[in-house]
Amino acid sequence: MFGLGWLEIGALVVIALLVFGPDKLPQAASQAGKTLRNLRRMANSARDDLRAGLGPEFQNFDPSDLNPKNFVRKHLLEDEDDWTNKSPQLEPATAPYTAEPVEELGYGELPPYDAEAT
Repeated sequence: MFGLGWLEIGALVVIALLVFGPDKLPQAASQAGKTLRNLRRMANSARDDLRAGLGPEFQNFDPSDLNPKNFVRKHLLEDEDDWTNKSPQLEPATAPYTAEPVEELGYGELPPYDAEAT
């Protein structure tokens, strides 16, 4: 839990008993639980409001996808079968590109000037 071992959790309980005392500790734990529930409810309602405001095209939007780790894992490290089957394959071009021939300028000749392009 949160990267804490039993020794660290025991130390936190002892410190909480020393700070709050045995009489106030249940009230402090109850207040902390209520605060966490309120924060979770506010976060869920904010997420739902964001989804409703973005519209139907973003129904599958998950704010945790904005985390760079999740973004890289989702878009770069997924199995190839998952994402290659979803998009159509593009056909390679059959004819090579050929540029139009350009007339060379003679010595001292000025190149064409387009006043609208500069």
